[in-house]
Amino acid sequence: MIVELIDGDDFRARLTALGIDIAEGADPDTCARIAAQAHQQKAIPELPALVNDLMTQQNILLPSVRHAIERFLPL
Repeated sequence: MIVELIDGDDFRARLTALGIDIAEGADPDTCARIAAQAHQQKAIPELPALVNDLMTQQNILLPSVRHAIERFLPL
């Protein structure tokens, strides 16, 4: 069985799907920081649910993404 891990590109794609403008190739820390700033400027109602969903998938969430969420998006 092959498991698809949630990496920085997946994280960025999920954030951009919420309408957050993040440059291609941005690392997880940058993605999380930009998402937090965007949420502070104009609440993004779907962001807390996305963060919660990602954090419940610890077994497939890469550590770099988990650390970025914990550091910048403790919603």
